[in-house]
Amino acid sequence: MRIGLDFDNTIVTYDSLFHKVASEQGLVPASLPVSKVAVRDYLREAGNDAAFTEMQGYVYGARMGEAQAYPGVFEFIRHAHAQGAELLIVSHKTRHPFKGPQYDLHAAATGWIDATLRAATGSDALQAVYFEPTKEAKIARIAECQCDYFIDDLPEILRLPGFPPQTTRLLFDPENNHAAAPDLTRLTGWAEIQAFFEGRW
Repeated sequence: MRIGLDFDNTIVTYDSLFHKVASEQGLVPASLPVSKVAVRDYLREAGNDAAFTEMQGYVYGARMGEAQAYPGVFEFIRHAHAQGAELLIVSHKTRHPFKGPQYDLHAAATGWIDATLRAATGSDALQAVYFEPTKEAKIARIAECQCDYFIDDLPEILRLPGFPPQTTRLLFDPENNHAAAPDLTRLTGWAEIQAFFEGRW
């Protein structure tokens, strides 16, 4: 069995880090909910989209080491690996930000994977890691890798033309932002994802 995993907002949660950085920069009130989406929406409503775009590069680059994993994801990876599943990361991530200092986002993410994920799950738990520059390249990589399952937080990725029909689409939706749909299996956390796979190994 081969399971593909998205990276940003699926393995890694940035909610507390975006709130921390936005507060440090004096861009949001301390009372704002601790959520990346709350920060984005607040800045968007203030007409400050550019600040959020630049903040993304800063967080995903210079501050990536402070990012946290979603609860249960390391346990899932360890368990899946122990059950003989092949796990790989396929992420849509440009090498450099669209705005601001040109951090190497691939190197920052790889550093987090090595220092945090592999340290918690074992050096051989992941078969491969791919960072693709476009959504279309991500879909092509999922197809090339012949994933049996793919887990992503964005339904639009799972529904893109060219998404391999033989790959089961699992939507990671911890905030219950999306309605149930017949073409996706919606799961709200990593414990629920692990329960989904029990009996399927």
